[in-house]
Amino acid sequence: GRRIPLLRGLPATRTVEENAPAGVFIFTFNVTLPPWSSGVVAVHPIIVNSNPLTEAFDIVSTGDLVYRVVTTGNPVLDYETMPKRFDLQIYVEDTAGRTDLSTLTVQVADKNERPVFRGNMANQTVTIYILEGTPPDRIYRVNANDPENGELKYSPLPASVPFLVLEDGDIFSKQKFDYENDPHRYILNITVTDPEGLNSTKTVTINIININDEKPYFTTKQRIYRIPEEQSLGAVVANLTAKDPDDEDSPSRLFYSIQSSNPYFSINPSTGVLQVTGRIDRDVRPLQLLPNISVIVQVEDSPHGGHTSQMVITVIIEDINDNPPECNPSTFRKETNENTTAGTFLLDLRNYCKDIDVDPSNNQFIFTGLSGFGSNNFALESAVSGRLVMTESIDLENASNLGVEVYSLTVRVQDIASPNYSSKYPFYTFFKIYFSVLIKPVNEFFPVFSSLSYEFNVPETTKVGSIIGKVDARDADWPSSVITYSIVAGGGTRDYTNAFWISPTNGDVKILARLDYETTQKHFFTVQASDQEKTVTASVTVNVLELNDEEPVCSPNFYSFQIPVSLAVGTNINGFRIECQDRDSDPRSFRYFIKEGNLNNHFTFSPRAGSNTSRLILASRFDYDSGLDTNWIYRLRVYITDDNLLSAKNEATQLVKTGTVTLNIRVIPNPTTAVTTTPSFTVVTKTENLYSDSAWYVPFVATLGGLLLLGLLGHLGALLVTRLRTCRPPAPRANSTPLISAPEKKKPKKEVALEMTKLNTVFDGEARDPVTGRMYEFNTQSGARRWKRINEPPQATPAVRVTPSAAGSAGQEADRAEALSKKEASEKRKEPAAGPRAAARPTVGPSQAPGLHGVEEPKQKKEPEDKGSPSAAPQ
Repeated sequence: GRRIPLLRGLPATRTVEENAPAGVFIFTFNVTLPPWSSGVVAVHPIIVNSNPLTEAFDIVSTGDLVYRVVTTGNPVLDYETMPKRFDLQIYVEDTAGRTDLSTLTVQVADKNERPVFRGNMANQTVTIYILEGTPPDRIYRVNANDPENGELKYSPLPASVPFLVLEDGDIFSKQKFDYENDPHRYILNITVTDPEGLNSTKTVTINIININDEKPYFTTKQRIYRIPEEQSLGAVVANLTAKDPDDEDSPSRLFYSIQSSNPYFSINPSTGVLQVTGRIDRDVRPLQLLPNISVIVQVEDSPHGGHTSQMVITVIIEDINDNPPECNPSTFRKETNENTTAGTFLLDLRNYCKDIDVDPSNNQFIFTGLSGFGSNNFALESAVSGRLVMTESIDLENASNLGVEVYSLTVRVQDIASPNYSSKYPFYTFFKIYFSVLIKPVNEFFPVFSSLSYEFNVPETTKVGSIIGKVDARDADWPSSVITYSIVAGGGTRDYTNAFWISPTNGDVKILARLDYETTQKHFFTVQASDQEKTVTASVTVNVLELNDEEPVCSPNFYSFQIPVSLAVGTNINGFRIECQDRDSDPRSFRYFIKEGNLNNHFTFSPRAGSNTSRLILASRFDYDSGLDTNWIYRLRVYITDDNLLSAKNEATQLVKTGTVTLNIRVIPNPTTAVTTTPSFTVVTKTENLYSDSAWYVPFVATLGGLLLLGLLGHLGALLVTRLRTCRPPAPRANSTPLISAPEKKKPKKEVALEMTKLNTVFDGEARDPVTGRMYEFNTQSGARRWKRINEPPQATPAVRVTPSAAGSAGQEADRAEALSKKEASEKRKEPAAGPRAAARPTVGPSQAPGLHGVEEPKQKKEPEDKGSPSAAPQ
């Protein structure tokens, strides 16, 4: 019954080095079975548990019940990061069911390891890029560590490279690199070594980046070229080449252009091929006098702001015999009947042709080469005469001519002088026979642009959607193919992918976005012409023309303030000044002037022109006492133009932009001056119901009623006279009759209508009295004033103020006002129906300021609750 141990040699303790690979032997043990057993293990020894858990160990059988404990390599044992000891429980079972469990202790031994690179250098080769011309400086830091935490040292190989590696891993460049003269790449082997001499090596690749720092130069040595006149468009004159030292390892990306102005040549901006783009006629001026054309060609390594070089090309135009015979017209039509007999004369070509050459040796020509479909039916009598005759009769019923009605003939008109130049003219003969020839067209010609490159000059103020130019291409195929146009490259701006549009049918080029000279002066794009099978391209350059399209912008552009009426002339009003800016104008180009609201020219700006800042100045004093000034609020409309630097000649042609500033100025009257200018006054107030001017029916009804009343009174008077004659009443009764006094009640209305003036006083401003501290209201037009009423809306009351012209006449004016008051009281007693609303004609002194309708604005009647003397109120 006692358990028999099956594992022999266990428990035990063994040691293994860290970083041991898979299959490293650690320990060997046996399995011992009893003699009576079958000698077979039911469960081979296995690791059923480990402390701590790990899969770094395994048991393998070597035969005869002998087993080995080995490493698996997964994970690799690491002394620095893993446990230092592992307890492995090994379990075995025989066929009889007996089991055994024992422990093997494995201790991990430390081992000096190589330094390990960290960061990008741990897994790959690091590539560093340095711009040429960069001054010496630190370019990279190598990071490595020692598993044993030892102090590391760095060193580069080879030592001849222009780089330095410090002990802390910093890599420094020791020189400024030149891509054109120095190597383009350096390979550094960075070695890191621990204190015991173990090391690791990684590679750092340093690439020198080329920058554009060299000027291109022409490699073409020839400077003079000779070509005959009348070269076809697109003919190559010269193939100019250049090189850029910055593009040594790649094809040069250079841009060629012609800097001089000429209508004869253009250069391909990419290839440098100088081509003919205009007709070159040696026989007309200026080439008639000087056959040499100088072309300044420039090569640039960038389309905008790169390095450039220039060279002068001289093209000598050689004269040729370039005046061929000319015929007018060049197309002839002739009709003849069917079966016209042979030898019939049709046309004499010499009557229509001539040669304009002055030299007789060059103005002689002959007619040759009669050809065309059916040309065997026609012939020329002689090469000199040019007479076209029938050679045989044409029968439309003949199988050889069946259905053929029109014959197209070609005759060559040729110079006798050498070299020969000719023109071809088609001839048509119409016969009364019809035929049809079915020819399937073959698209064999590429479309051809009328110019290899187009250049359009467009003002920057051109409206979006405007046509700025047109490209045109032709196809020599018959029938002509339909050509469509498109933009295949370029044409974009910073804000728009497609700033231009081309009509696919007629080649009109339009702008889709606003052009701005201040942003981009030139636009380049490529147009394509296609006949559905073949395509051809041409370059388009759009030159944006600068115009004055920016308005001056001033700050502030709106301002309101108040000034005292006694402000001194020349004062900078409230320290106000404006400051203006204009994107396309010089600061000295501004002019300032007040366009509106400057009544009596009280205000001005200093300086008036030549600066982007100006101050508001009081130019003249206010004069309200004499009536010169009546306006208390000034709304100034200030114009700022950018034409100060333009001459009188250029002002008519140049665009002038105007900015505006609005100023609201309120003149505050001095309330203390009212007491001294108006020592005494008398106020007479009359109120009257007035109808509105728009009530047109009121005077109509009043007039009609007056006429009816007069008629009634006349009728009553006639009746009265008749009765008096018949009855003879006593005189006293005639004076007391009420019929005579009735019309007199209407007379005051007639007098009032002649003397009343409708006044509407509106107190639209307010200020504080500096003497009493009370708030008062004033009219900005007339200067009338009153104390401000609290919690009561303002009401305009028609009134008349009578002011004495001097202090000495105050008594006379008072007596006149008292007599007027007594007369009014008498009229009120006589006319109770009229009420207290009859108006009196005011008397105006010379010191009064004019108000509405030429009468001074009156002072309103003082309210009962307004305590204080009326003479103390501001006027």
